[in-house]
Amino acid sequence: MTHPLIVRRDLDFLLHDWLRIDTLYGKPGFAELDRELVDGVLDLSAKLAVERFLPHYKASDETEPRLGPDGVHILPAIGEALAHYAELGLFAAGFAPELGGLGLPYLLCSASFAYFAAANIATAAYPMLTTANARLIVTFGTAAQIDAFARPQIAGQWFGTMCLSEPQAGSSLADVATRAVADGTDQLGERYRLSGNKMWISGGDQDASANIVHLVLAKVANADGSLPEGTAGLSLFIVPKILADGARNDVTVAGLNHKMGYRGTANCLLNFGEAGGATGWIVGAPGEGLRQMFLMMNEARIGVGLGAAALGYRGYRHAVSYARERLQGRSIGQRGGAPVAIIEHPDVKRMLLAQKAYAEGALALCLYCAKLVDEHDDPDSTALLALLTPVAKTWPSEYGLAANDLAIQVHGGYGYTRDFDVEQLYRDNRLNPIHEGTTGIQAIDLLGRKILRDDGRGMTVLRARIADTARRATELPEWSNAASALALLWAGIGETLEWLDAAPGATAFDNATPFLSAFGHAVLAWLWLDQAMTPVAESGDDMIVTGKRHAARFFFDHEVPRIAAWLAPVRDNSNAAAQAPTSIF
Repeated sequence: MTHPLIVRRDLDFLLHDWLRIDTLYGKPGFAELDRELVDGVLDLSAKLAVERFLPHYKASDETEPRLGPDGVHILPAIGEALAHYAELGLFAAGFAPELGGLGLPYLLCSASFAYFAAANIATAAYPMLTTANARLIVTFGTAAQIDAFARPQIAGQWFGTMCLSEPQAGSSLADVATRAVADGTDQLGERYRLSGNKMWISGGDQDASANIVHLVLAKVANADGSLPEGTAGLSLFIVPKILADGARNDVTVAGLNHKMGYRGTANCLLNFGEAGGATGWIVGAPGEGLRQMFLMMNEARIGVGLGAAALGYRGYRHAVSYARERLQGRSIGQRGGAPVAIIEHPDVKRMLLAQKAYAEGALALCLYCAKLVDEHDDPDSTALLALLTPVAKTWPSEYGLAANDLAIQVHGGYGYTRDFDVEQLYRDNRLNPIHEGTTGIQAIDLLGRKILRDDGRGMTVLRARIADTARRATELPEWSNAASALALLWAGIGETLEWLDAAPGATAFDNATPFLSAFGHAVLAWLWLDQAMTPVAESGDDMIVTGKRHAARFFFDHEVPRIAAWLAPVRDNSNAAAQAPTSIF
């Protein structure tokens, strides 16, 4: 392993050779950006992740947050690591200088974050949520709200949360029952009293920051006391743990959720309004909450995908190191002689190549989407980002986890013990297909909101970029077969979408998840082929580049054939699941 977390040459290839971060140099907002700054940020991130985040990886799993009379207490090393993170300006990295930020592009911030997610995903969750919280307030809040609530988070002094789910509602936000009642106006805007319960709140309470800013979805009560129905009635409120006068707000930790992994992140059930109502300030106007919260949710979805990719990547690197060191068995047909390293066995190579294709492919997808965020002034990039966001959340979550599963298998029985990190990496990663919207929810979002009900611009841009990659690949004998396969599989996606567009009623969504599986794999086939053909004039041809070409070949040989199997029940309108009577279970 050239690095215990992320191989630097890999990031250099992705950022400089493939995504061409230099195209952002000098653009509005990035006037100071150059290669020296990019390299400096990555060097700093790698050093801090290894020295401050990685050492308590095991301890944060073994010493879970605990609830005491005065609130939730987390492992002190977590707070110490985050204090260093704040001191080096990394909470502020992606914000404009006028807000106290460093003005770095989202692409560079994402590459930096990959180190911390790989080192300790539970500790890294706190800044991920905090920066997304602050960005929402900066985007939709008033100047007074930005000064009061966003700036302390940008400085890393306060942390933030997103409070959507409720015990009775889960992901069904239309059923949110948290109530907001008007309570006058002050310098921070329209003030409300909130009462209700929020579940699964990551970072809902902890003793590492001076304050916690909760962004809470609730419904403004009607004149008769009733709550509006559906998601259209949702509004967003800023509810701090500590009020400006130093008094505790009416927010109570009712309990902690004890998780399979990701244990260092305190996950809470919060009660708002046990003593008359928690004080909160509305962001924007009533009824705009879901639209506003989608900004934070979309950033969180890419962050979840990136975290899953980083965990899969770290597990893969562990598996490679173990496979090189572990001597066991001999080549087939050979009875004598010394045992060989298991990396020499074809089946172990197959597992390692699959991990490489999954983990490095997931990292490439997330960084590609991060570059699209930086190109927000381009309508094509914005449309493509909207289309790919559910894929960027789901594919890394599913296949980063698959990479961790294979890492355990490579380790054999040792991998199933707590003595090796791959066991914990799997448990930590198992959360990612669930939170910020399960795979099934992302499938409905992709097929419904992003394709069938969209104006089609995102798909048009995607098809054009895929066609460009295929055209270039056709001109290279080494990749011409892959180009043909890419064109064929996307033709199959197009035919399937034509059928789905004409499907009666809600039947188009009966097999939304298999469609997402096929679509995600088809996107990754395109990205792998595009990487395989990337010229590397600046850095030369090396084993990182050679490895990516082998991973691309593996993906087309072993993974692309699965796409047809996923599309078959979609095109055939299989109702085996939808029409199954509940009595059979």
